[in-house]
Amino acid sequence: MKVKYLLASALCLIPGIAAAAIPYRAQQNRMPAPTAPDGRDTEAFARNRRFYVGGMYDFSMWQSRTDENDIHAGGKNTSSFEAVAGIRIYDTFRVEANYVRTRAKWNGFSLDGNAGFINAIIDARIDNLYRLFYHQRLVPYVGAGAGLSWNKANDAHIDNKITPAVAAMAGLGVEMGDIFTVDLGYRYMYMFTPKFDNISDLAPSAHQFRIGARVNF
Repeated sequence: MKVKYLLASALCLIPGIAAAAIPYRAQQNRMPAPTAPDGRDTEAFARNRRFYVGGMYDFSMWQSRTDENDIHAGGKNTSSFEAVAGIRIYDTFRVEANYVRTRAKWNGFSLDGNAGFINAIIDARIDNLYRLFYHQRLVPYVGAGAGLSWNKANDAHIDNKITPAVAAMAGLGVEMGDIFTVDLGYRYMYMFTPKFDNISDLAPSAHQFRIGARVNF
């Protein structure tokens, strides 16, 4: 009889013990997961790799212009380089500073520029939102920027040696692990007119194809 009572008591205690273990198990399951109420961790990558630096090679196709007096400036193709430094605010949003060394060429004259841009860039990183891909390698991005260009003309005179400039960009980051990223992109750059003496309304603009690398730290 005593054995029956003991077995009955033990059976009654099992649900209570299991219920007491549930919060512990749930806590253990939540520990590695995002703490945000909606289950998303918007800084999963940014916390570990907040900053980055890099460099880019730019192939620029400068656009032609014919003014109202039928003076034509035929755009040429040039190459240049730039330095990049950025900070990730979130996994999907970063702010980037660029130093761009440009050389714009048209038939008969050219322009050397040292430009600085501040860019806002949105990365299409989906693993931080849905936790589907913990190792996303291909990260498309779009962005826009604004800055100033310090200009020097060759074989022409300009009135404005410092001009505003704007840019729109899109590209693909190929992440070779957490530290190293290969960057393939396109940028449209527009500089407000420096007021050349031979074609005053020429505002330098170019389609730029870019390739480079970023180091995340």
